[in-house]
Amino acid sequence: MKVRCTALSSDEGPHFPLLNQAGFEVLPGNRERNYWNASELIAELEGCVAVVAGSEPYTVEVLDALPQLRVIARTGVGFDAIDLAACAERNVVVTTTPGVNHHAVAEHAIALLMGVARGFPDRDRLVREGNWQRFNTPRVMGSTLGLVGLGRIGRATAQRGVGLGMRVLGFDPFADADEMGKLGIELVTLDELFAQSDYVSLHLPATAETKHFINAETLAQMKPGSVLINTARGSLVDENALVESLKSGHLRGAGLDVFEKEPLPLDSPLLSVDRILLCGHLAGLDEESQRDTLTMAAETIIDLHKGGWPEFCIQSKNASGWSWAR
Repeated sequence: MKVRCTALSSDEGPHFPLLNQAGFEVLPGNRERNYWNASELIAELEGCVAVVAGSEPYTVEVLDALPQLRVIARTGVGFDAIDLAACAERNVVVTTTPGVNHHAVAEHAIALLMGVARGFPDRDRLVREGNWQRFNTPRVMGSTLGLVGLGRIGRATAQRGVGLGMRVLGFDPFADADEMGKLGIELVTLDELFAQSDYVSLHLPATAETKHFINAETLAQMKPGSVLINTARGSLVDENALVESLKSGHLRGAGLDVFEKEPLPLDSPLLSVDRILLCGHLAGLDEESQRDTLTMAAETIIDLHKGGWPEFCIQSKNASGWSWAR
């Protein structure tokens, strides 16, 4: 049985020996490709029963063209690129790897925050242009960090904010105030968070309810001169509204790792705005997290091979209702 790895990784990752020892033929993905469209993905996964997947799209078109595909073992926690209803109809198992890369994402969120806070995009550009212009930026220590969403990543980001001497506010309707208080997080309403935060960092899943969570209205609620950080999902932010807020000067800056359309189109208005730091959806990609998430993804495939049921399976079915044959 063939397993393909389309997640960003080297060909020497821990998933290779684990899957080989379990009896699978493991095929590396195309290392020169950082993004897959439907036709490319179909060609790459032909004949495979499982995939160690990245953030590429698994649509009805892809699933119907790959009748042998039984397992999508996602390396990460997000699954918004996967048509879960279509997978359920075709009895394709979808798994994720929670609790593995939250420290990497939190570090990246803080790195974006610090880069924007100290004006790194402009400072770097000026030096490259031979311009020695200098300017002041607000101190990060003593400023207020607002976290929208307090799951593993939000809490890990809070830990780092506290370490920097920031006041940390949080909004999450499911969070316990006493528990958050022990972590140095003050629970507030969303309105209070927007009004008081110098930096707003998003840590929400992509759902129909959270689409354009940040829009013209919510941006107007944010404190003048504040900064938006997004390492969660691009659909959370109305990019056109964000551009207008940055151009007007209402927001001082933004740090984005994710976008409404990925890869970011070269004609995106985001590219015309100063005071914005952009990265290509790589917040969770440090070496240690990649090793651990690849191991965990491989182990979910092996669990199914042994007749078990993966702990972090998106579907609520059990092993008795699933087989390697569709």
